[in-house]
Amino acid sequence: MRLFFALLIAVLTLFSPAQAKTPGEVDAGSPLRDLPLPGLNGPTKQISDFRGKPLIINVWASWCGPCRAEMGSLDRLAKRYGKQFTIIGISTDDYPDNARIFLQKSGTAFPMFIDRQPWPLENMLGANRLPLTVLIDADGKVLSKYYGAHEWDSREAVDAIAKVFKLKL
Repeated sequence: MRLFFALLIAVLTLFSPAQAKTPGEVDAGSPLRDLPLPGLNGPTKQISDFRGKPLIINVWASWCGPCRAEMGSLDRLAKRYGKQFTIIGISTDDYPDNARIFLQKSGTAFPMFIDRQPWPLENMLGANRLPLTVLIDADGKVLSKYYGAHEWDSREAVDAIAKVFKLKL
């Protein structure tokens, strides 16, 4: 009987429940709404300021270990492929100074912004868990979303980005 329950639990963990959408979430295939991006390490911008070139948005927080772990690979990706696409980050920290301290210590250089209550950016992007990385085409349409930490400058990740953006990297 114990073995049966152990197998049942193992099988059930293979099938994760469907994730509830965040309020106002934009699905893949749809354009992002033009919201303000309050500057964290630079000036405030609008999402539309990034149109004309593919865009990668990383949603993170300074308290999130996996977010901190992948930040270096995102920074290296931005430095290496910044001519082909733009990378920006959006912190969901309640306290912007915590995010700024992390950025300063990590040496992360790509543009960073901060979301604030009632979390319009986090909700629009679907960041119901962190980190979240969203690939957006040059017209502002969401192409794909990736949850969890990744080594973004690895060959596999660069190949996946090139495929989604239809680029040769």
